[in-house]
Amino acid sequence: MSTDTKTEIEAAVFRRFLRHLDEHKDVQNIELMNLADFCRNCLSKWYVAEAEQRDQKIDYEQARELVYGMPYSEWKDKFQTKATPEQLAKFNAK
Repeated sequence: MSTDTKTEIEAAVFRRFLRHLDEHKDVQNIELMNLADFCRNCLSKWYVAEAEQRDQKIDYEQARELVYGMPYSEWKDKFQTKATPEQLAKFNAK
């Protein structure tokens, strides 16, 4: 497999992953952190870091809008629920 083809596939997988997260807004970031040790905000930070390594500028809020599909504040107002005591306990135990 050529490097270009591999990169195209990886990009398509990333876009599909973002669509999957978008289709499952009920999955809260704290659940992702508790189960997989990453969340949508982590993806945003990784996006910024990888852009910087390629001398591209994108700020964290712009990256979050790419990952969330809308401004983070809007997503938070519409879809973020209050963490349960159990979720917080698991998160804080790490």
